[in-house]
Amino acid sequence: MIDLVPYLPGFIAAYAILLVGAASPGPAVAMLLGISTVQGRGPALITCLGIATGSMTINLLTMIGVGLLLSQAAWAMNLLRLIGAAYLLWLAWGAFRKALNPPSVSAEPTAPQSTAALFTKGYLLQVTNPKAIAFWLAIAAVGAVNGAPMAVIATFVLGAFFISFVMHAAWALVLSSRPVRAAYAGGRRWIEAGLGSFFGFAAFKLATAER
Repeated sequence: MIDLVPYLPGFIAAYAILLVGAASPGPAVAMLLGISTVQGRGPALITCLGIATGSMTINLLTMIGVGLLLSQAAWAMNLLRLIGAAYLLWLAWGAFRKALNPPSVSAEPTAPQSTAALFTKGYLLQVTNPKAIAFWLAIAAVGAVNGAPMAVIATFVLGAFFISFVMHAAWALVLSSRPVRAAYAGGRRWIEAGLGSFFGFAAFKLATAER
């Protein structure tokens, strides 16, 4: 039986960053808005599966890369924490700027596509998305599964995949509704202010966390 208790604090911290990253609007959300509006919710959910798979790919690559880095230099974790904290502060600044002057959210129309094309589109967008890569670098700096057995690592990866899929699917399902899209646009100022506060707090916790 897998004993997850010693790793729960790291899981919670990593998943909290992932939740905010998936919940905050970005290239993936803009693409999902277009697909769900033009092609419907089914194609949008297939795209979400591709996005979640791309997120899992980045997750695995960052864990492997961070593990190799830490095996070579003990100071690497502190440096990675500072880089992650700096990025979170940058996100906080951007969120507060959007809270003061909320940009409009518009969906780009897309032509009908096959299941494979939709999955590939979501996957390629996510694995090349600088926002997603930076978020996973920040998550890796938390060290949620450092020194953990393979079963714990697999559980963490599957949990992250589930979170990524569910959060993006929620965007696809909810924002496909015109009234909800209008309500979101009207309350975006407060949403961005809340995101900015979280990013700032997460940056502080990450920078001051003990290794």
